[in-house]
This record gives sequence, structure tokens and C-alpha cells, in this order.
Amino acid sequence: MAEWGQILVVVAHADDAELSAGGSVAKWVSEGNCVDYVVATNGNKGTKDLELSPHRLAEIREAEQRAAAEVLGVRDVNFLLYNDGELRSGGTLGVQLAILIRHYRPSLIVTHDPWRPYMVHPDHRALGHTVIEGIVAARDHLFLPALSVIDLKPHHTPTAFFAHPGEPNYFVDITETLTKKIEALSRHVSQMDRLGNWPDWIRDWAGEMGRKGGYTHAEGFHKMEMT
Repeated sequence: MAEWGQILVVVAHADDAELSAGGSVAKWVSEGNCVDYVVATNGNKGTKDLELSPHRLAEIREAEQRAAAEVLGVRDVNFLLYNDGELRSGGTLGVQLAILIRHYRPSLIVTHDPWRPYMVHPDHRALGHTVIEGIVAARDHLFLPALSVIDLKPHHTPTAFFAHPGEPNYFVDITETLTKKIEALSRHVSQMDRLGNWPDWIRDWAGEMGRKGGYTHAEGFHKMEMT
């Protein structure tokens, strides 16, 4: 049963969606929901390879993200192409997200938890905050009135899931889709291969979330109703 209908996953980098919600995305798609991605940066700094240019890295990471999304059954992958590490809250990014929210009209948005304690990557914090701003601007007609002129009518997204939260309050059972999550992550060769035996720690993390949520394997989120 398609619980949500339309789902929009908004992340900072290629591989963030699969790391934080790949099992959930596979489950949601299998249940008949439609999932689309927005990837805010081009990921052009995520390497230890001194011979790899940022331009080539961005090309590689986009191709890897499209391949991973295909494994999970994601419909669209949208790249906003900001430089890695340079996201700033609000501004043009907020307008772009509001436009995409009005276009896709999701019932659920999944993004980074900007309030997670000791969050290291600045892009995750900036994007999480800006998604919230985008939800509000997409919801209320007096924000961005030019969008109504081009018939992008306001849309209220009722629910947001914040991934990798400090305090998860909602768990998705991914016991049957954990293998699909790992398969999707394996498409991110440039990122995952340098981590050694990464499938084991993915399984361990899913097991830990499962114990918290009452499942064998799970992904945890902080669920917020967007009133």
C-alpha cells in the first residue's frame, strides 16, 4: 500500500540518500510510492585521490548516484550542482527547493537533521535548515508570489523525516530491503571502496536501529509534522 504517494528525498551529496534512507526508499517504492531525489551539490571534493580533478570527480559521482537510484527504483534525480562544502542556508537554494516542492507536491520530505549534535559536515546543516525554509515558502501563497504567476501553486507538505537524527522517534523496517540498500551503495564506488568492509558496518548500524525500533533491521528518523 502506498502510504505516502509522493516522496521527495533532499540530500547534500551523492550517496547521502542511500546511506541514510536507502532501505526505506526501496521499501516505499515496492509499496507503490513514487520517490524523487534532489542532490544539492556536485560532490566535487569527496576524494583522497590526489590525481582526480574536481570536474572529473563530479562526473563520476553523478553517474554513481544515477546508478544507485536506478537500483532502488527512484523516478527522478535532480542535481543542483553547488560546489561541495559551499552550501549556505536560505537564499537561492531556498527558492530552488520551494520551486521543486511545489512541482513535485510531496506528502513526505526526507532530508538531513540540521539539529543533530556534533554534525561535522556544514552542507548537511545548511541543507536541513533550508529544506524547512523551502517547505514554508512552498506552503504559503504570499511567499515567492512569482511562482503563482507561472502556475506553481502553493503546496503543503504535511510530514518531514530528518535522517541520522540525534533522537530518532520513527523507524522504518528495512529487514527485507537491506540487501537492496547495500546493492545501491555498492554503485558509489568512488566513496565506498575506500572504506574497507563497509557492508558489515551498514548491517551493524541497521541492526542497532532495528533493536531501537523493534525490528530486525531498520532506519531511524526524527518525524516532524509540518503544521
